[in-house]
Amino acid sequence: MKVAIVHYWLVGMRGGEKVVEALCKIFPEADIYTHVVDREAISEIIQAHTIDTTFIAKLPGAIRHYQKFLPLMPYALEKLDLRQYDLVVSSESGPAKGIIVNPNAIHICYCHSPMRYIWDMRKEYSNARSFFSKPFFDVVGHYMRIWDVSTSLRVDRFVANSEFVAKRIMKYYRRTSTVVCPPVESSGVTVDCNRDRYFLLAGQLTDYKRPLDAIRVFNRLGLPLKVVGSGELLGEARRLAGPTVEVLGYVKDSTLHGLMERARALVFPGIEDFGIIPVEAMARGCPVIAVGRGGAAETVIDGLTGLLYSEPSEDALLAAIQNFQARADSFDPILIAKRAAEYAPERFRERFLQVVSEEVEVQWGGVSMMEKRDGYFRRLQTSKDVQYRVG
Repeated sequence: MKVAIVHYWLVGMRGGEKVVEALCKIFPEADIYTHVVDREAISEIIQAHTIDTTFIAKLPGAIRHYQKFLPLMPYALEKLDLRQYDLVVSSESGPAKGIIVNPNAIHICYCHSPMRYIWDMRKEYSNARSFFSKPFFDVVGHYMRIWDVSTSLRVDRFVANSEFVAKRIMKYYRRTSTVVCPPVESSGVTVDCNRDRYFLLAGQLTDYKRPLDAIRVFNRLGLPLKVVGSGELLGEARRLAGPTVEVLGYVKDSTLHGLMERARALVFPGIEDFGIIPVEAMARGCPVIAVGRGGAAETVIDGLTGLLYSEPSEDALLAAIQNFQARADSFDPILIAKRAAEYAPERFRERFLQVVSEEVEVQWGGVSMMEKRDGYFRRLQTSKDVQYRVG
């Protein structure tokens, strides 16, 4: 099959881009389409593929200010000519799934999350806008939601990165999805049973991940914390950090993994759709202290590979850290690493190819998509409790 991979933007190597990298390994001849690309910020595996961009990439300052062009992205996606492809895999968290494909093609959407800034987190993003830009953002959000729902019908099969996201796909799109968790490399990883005293906070320093909560808590406790990551809160994190908190900013993956190998525990105070960083930490024997919602509630086994606490607040995090301190020696790094091995790239490849195989059989094996969709809507009308499908 001739394959295309569509990703919202390629300006770094975060969770979504690591999934794209895994898809590139599965489909080594695939072409990649995206709104903007910063070739210096992506992996060699992705760079080896043909990468085409929408007209957004030609706009002034697009690589740095790509999110400001969100209102133009639906139109930009629909301008792409994908008629030559048999299989199109859209990687969705920003606008990606709205492409128009050949009527005989298969469109599988790997959904990291429905767009947070127009759905469940719209108020937080809106309130962060200036007085003058807020009304514009709210109006654009209204039309983006209409477009987002309508384009969900262009997808033949949804794949969710977690059960948490599968529920959100059902809530906003009224579509079932198969759960295929992102891949996390754990083979050949060092597991050190002798941990240092410091705790680790890693990831994008943005408001919904709540990094400042963790910094304030460690200031209060006087415990050592290393903060890794970049983002709009980096400056504020450095100003807020007390004598026991070290804000390192951006570091290479190899440095981050080295910190995970020695950290006493990873602190993960935000609610994530899946959260690759906790699994990467567990692969190195590092226990995780996380709020018990979102993807972390599915990957971290409470009391065995880490501790889950009830709500995303400073007081709840503080209590969880104190609880962890009292029982830190009970966590077995080898057992923690075995849990992470369940998310190995081979399992991702196997499960994703199974989804592709099933959809090929449905579409090219005699069952039309109209029959499939009609059956879905009949079930939706007759069922009082619609269930989403879990892989």
